[in-house]
Amino acid sequence: MSNKGLKSLAENTPNFSNQALENSVNDLKIGWFAKSIDLDTAITDSTVLTASQKNDLKDEINNVAYLNAGRYINDMLRHSQSIIDGSILPSTDDAVNPEPTTFIDILQLIESIQGLVPSFYDVPAKEKNRGVNDHVGILNGIFLTTEDSTQPVFTSLRESIVFINNAGLATDTAYQNALDDLKNFINGLAGDSTDFQTSLDNRSTAVQTAATNFDTALQAHPYSVKRTQMIADRDAINTQVNLENSNITTAQTYIKTLTDNLAFTSLAQDSDLRSLLSKTAQNASWQNYFNTLETNDNNLNPIYDVTSETEREYVIDEVLASRGLPDVEDFNDLDAVVNKAKQDTRIDSKGFDFNTVEKNIELCCVQLGIITFGTVFNQSERLLNNLNKRDRDLVAEELDLNEDSNTIS
Repeated sequence: MSNKGLKSLAENTPNFSNQALENSVNDLKIGWFAKSIDLDTAITDSTVLTASQKNDLKDEINNVAYLNAGRYINDMLRHSQSIIDGSILPSTDDAVNPEPTTFIDILQLIESIQGLVPSFYDVPAKEKNRGVNDHVGILNGIFLTTEDSTQPVFTSLRESIVFINNAGLATDTAYQNALDDLKNFINGLAGDSTDFQTSLDNRSTAVQTAATNFDTALQAHPYSVKRTQMIADRDAINTQVNLENSNITTAQTYIKTLTDNLAFTSLAQDSDLRSLLSKTAQNASWQNYFNTLETNDNNLNPIYDVTSETEREYVIDEVLASRGLPDVEDFNDLDAVVNKAKQDTRIDSKGFDFNTVEKNIELCCVQLGIITFGTVFNQSERLLNNLNKRDRDLVAEELDLNEDSNTIS
């Protein structure tokens, strides 16, 4: 790692924030989209509404979810801020005054997962939905980029907002007016306000009705395509928020599970401990791992680590040559062919010592399912080809066992 710039880092603090995300959201604040966000902020920040009233109101005006931008956009912003300030992951079990972790704590947990997942699954963490962007993708600008030909979420979302806003629909105007009316009412509540629930409910109903009418208008051409895209974009945002929240809040447990499992596999290198672990484990997969570990270890041979079919055939040839195979090459040497056949585990050579060599050639062919027509030399040729192929197949099987034992499963 380069040392350049380290001194300036030591003299300053990074002051991490979600400002880049805030800036991206500001580009989306057009027309009803902006007013929906302002309304949600007013509800959240109200010092008069109770928590119950806030939750009920937010649920009521979410009757057309994709139009209720304030709900999912502000939830996303609050989620991102909770990562920055660490409050997403309390470090104590005190429910009243939980002590948050820090941003660096969260990043270190994510870094640990990036190293642990490949150890168990032999794939990058992102293939198990545990990559960096599966934890902090929103802060990392995941909605501003794309890995395929589709538009980034924020790009397509803004296009839809602009297209609909420019249409100047009467139902759009009515929805914006209802949003403003409810927001202004909430902001106008004083600390000693009483008996305002009916007025609040009426304005909530007005927002719901306006949202329904706006949505009905957007179901017609040419707005329906943008409506569908907005629904998809909202779903993408909520899915990402939920994924990140789940991954971060379970990160410590996930890491502990993986590190504990690594510890158990390390202990299993001792045969006595392995025996204990196999007897006490109640999970079939763990029992199988412990019971087959020695066999699988014996199957490993670095000579057999190949990456292509060409390399595989070359290694088989080299192994056969190192073992002096093929040891019989002349099928006319009937005695040598029979002696080779006797070493094959597929052959039952009982009684061979009392037979002629010709008879033994025939018996070997019968046992191996080899046709016996022709002369004894025809039989011997076919038998020798079968035996030599068997030698090659056995080495190939050793390669397969090595690959199987060396593959994470």
